[in-house]
Formats: sequence, C-alpha cells, structure tokens
Amino acid sequence: MRLDKVTIVVDDYDRAIGFFTRALGFELTEDSPSLTNDGRPKRWVVVTPPGGGTSLLLAQADGERQAASAGNQAGGRVAFFLDVDDFNPAYQRLVSAGVTFTKPPRTEPYGRIAVFTDPWGNPWDLIGPAE
Repeated sequence: MRLDKVTIVVDDYDRAIGFFTRALGFELTEDSPSLTNDGRPKRWVVVTPPGGGTSLLLAQADGERQAASAGNQAGGRVAFFLDVDDFNPAYQRLVSAGVTFTKPPRTEPYGRIAVFTDPWGNPWDLIGPAE
C-alpha cells in the first residue's frame, strides 16, 4: 500500500500548473478532461515532484465551500513537506523562482528547514539534511 495522490484545492488550473512546474520543478504528469460528479466539465490535473513519489491532484475549486478551503488545506498548519537532498541549492532555486518564504532557514534536530507558502497561502516546509 502507498499514498499515491493528495488533493490541493486551487483557484485556477493553469496558475497552479505554472507554480508547481516552474517554481517547484514538478512534472505535469496528467492534464485530462474529466467530469464532476454531476456531469459538468472539469480537468484531472496531476503534478509529481522530481524523482517521483506522491503526486498532487490539483483540484480547481467548485463552489463557495471549496473556494474557501483553497489556501487553508490544513487549517493554517503545514500540511506539505518538500524533502530535498541538498537544502541550500534548493532554497536558493526557490527564492530565485519567486517562492515566498515566511520563515528563514533554520536547523532542527531533523534537518534544515524553511517555511514557504504556495500562491493560495498553504504553508509548506522545505526540509533537507542537517549541515
């Protein structure tokens, strides 16, 4: 058993694809037409981090309730953890790509960490090995 995908509610498919592929370096692994449960058109959009692993299903908000959850996937807590092998180059690449860091890099017992937000406001941890 493995965790294959996690859903992130976004406001726009193309904006989300741009952030995850250009800023974070994920691969667009699927972008297919689909239908909502009641038959309206939508897209099935999946991005995957370099090297594989659990993918993200980018779900464009459908209705007020879903729109309210964009950026608040975990009630303001960090819900997403981007693990990297070489922290400093990854951090610099994300800064250069315009990613907004809300907390500067620091060292914790489990490694180097810095907190950033995606364009919807979800907090993420960038985590690498301790120096």
